[in-house]
Amino acid sequence: MTHVAEIVTFELANGTTPEEFVKLSQASEAFVRAAPGFAHRQLSQGEDGRWTDYVIWTDIKAAQDAAAQFPQQGFAPALIAAINPEGMQMRHENVLWNMTA
Repeated sequence: MTHVAEIVTFELANGTTPEEFVKLSQASEAFVRAAPGFAHRQLSQGEDGRWTDYVIWTDIKAAQDAAAQFPQQGFAPALIAAINPEGMQMRHENVLWNMTA
């Protein structure tokens, strides 16, 4: 079975601290966990200040359905406002190989 990776890269909006953003992201946990097809998620920040939200879905339909429903959730306005829209990129890729510990 081929999973789909949803990869969102971005910078935080001015005035948003990393700690605040992690809390805002955690507010989306119940929605993402309950979304059909959810498999795994991780959030990271690079030394250059850019962030990556990496979500694994069972298929592209699950990823697209969750993405369509995401903006209507109660937590979404604050989370979206904490992201600088310039330079934000979201893409979906087929997972061709997976290795775990």
